[in-house]
Amino acid sequence: MLFSKNSFSAGPVEWILAGLGNPGSQYEGTRHNTGFMALDTIAKKAGVSIDKLQFQGQCAQAVVGGKKVLLLKPSTYMNLSGQSVTAAMRFYKLPPERTIIFFDDISLPCGRLRLRRKGSDGGHNGMKNIIYLAGSDQFPRVKIGIGAKPTPQWDLADWVLSRFSNEDSQQMQQSFQHAAEAAELLVNGKMVEAMNLYNGKG
Repeated sequence: MLFSKNSFSAGPVEWILAGLGNPGSQYEGTRHNTGFMALDTIAKKAGVSIDKLQFQGQCAQAVVGGKKVLLLKPSTYMNLSGQSVTAAMRFYKLPPERTIIFFDDISLPCGRLRLRRKGSDGGHNGMKNIIYLAGSDQFPRVKIGIGAKPTPQWDLADWVLSRFSNEDSQQMQQSFQHAAEAAELLVNGKMVEAMNLYNGKG
């Protein structure tokens, strides 16, 4: 743990790992904050706290998979996530290919992972803003399933801002661990291996 905390002098930040969500206690533990929760798991594993205020978000430097990274949780609210992410990218002069986004996906069963090297926003407003402001869709991403609406009558906003059941919460904790393990592979350029290991895993 101490190695991860004290190895910032080892060189510049090589990757940005951004988890998407909404700031504020009223959103803690909601489905839309899945990206935040995945990043918290990565931070805990690296022995750091995401508590520095910079880039319109909360962040921390850490060592993940032997690489120096910035862990970033935008505080701009989900729909303006790109403001925070692109600010960090400009500061560290990192391209989209070295900026991994962790976020929720209603098209996947609860806790199921899907890793992608790049692609469209898939209807996710946080990714939509990031792609728009960066002018690129070349972001590696780790999508974490939060399940579809139980019935068509559910309002989508109400669903993504709802909290997990106890059973779902246990499933999500497992998926956050898998996301953290996948991150170690991704920062070492092992996207195919990570996809083979974790795509579809819940």
